[in-house]
Amino acid sequence: MKQESAEDKTREFVDLCHEHGLKVTPQRVTIYREIITMDTHPTADAIYQIVKKEYPNISFDTVNRTLQTFADIGLVDVMEVFGGAKRFDPNVDDHHHLHCIRCGHVIDFFNRTYDELDVPEEIQEEFTVLGKRVVLKGICKACAA
Repeated sequence: MKQESAEDKTREFVDLCHEHGLKVTPQRVTIYREIITMDTHPTADAIYQIVKKEYPNISFDTVNRTLQTFADIGLVDVMEVFGGAKRFDPNVDDHHHLHCIRCGHVIDFFNRTYDELDVPEEIQEEFTVLGKRVVLKGICKACAA
């Protein structure tokens, strides 16, 4: 799978903003730039702490709403971590997660077998499945040491 460059992602960002009638503001660009350059699945607060250094007057609510807007238009995915804050995932390709229950770190991984899991018929009758993501919970190497 080919990784997109930051330039490609920025072009996609600008195109999607225009397509959805959103202005490409410096604050939105900064929020997007930060989330795509992080190797974690950050919370809105983690992004806010970084962005407010460049824009001291930006509010947490603005960052949070902007991230939710990004999710609504398909720039990022929202990842619910049970018992923890909502996280945002810049990788919108099909993939799965390893989640450390001690430190909270989340790692992406790809597995075709998980991609092709069958959805039980009784679920298909009651629910339209739009995507599948497996989350494996455990303890990472750093925490195990």
